[in-house]
Amino acid sequence: MSRTSPRFLLYSREGCHLCERMAGELAGMLAGRAYEIDLVDVDADPVARARWGHKIPVLLLDDELVCHGSLDAEEVHKALAQLR
Repeated sequence: MSRTSPRFLLYSREGCHLCERMAGELAGMLAGRAYEIDLVDVDADPVARARWGHKIPVLLLDDELVCHGSLDAEEVHKALAQLR
């Protein structure tokens, strides 16, 4: 499967320093590339809160878990490679 603009989904919550760190690191890692990052408040969706609330930050790519807790650059690269 090939896509021109993969979309990352980052579940986070307000005031979470780990979430802020992951968002910043991911944005830096993807700077200048055609990837989009959707930041979603895990507490705004009861289903997401039940599934991911205790693991935030949680990074998904096309609904597949990439990493949680901290950014794993190797896992991000693996996930992107599978799109090609």
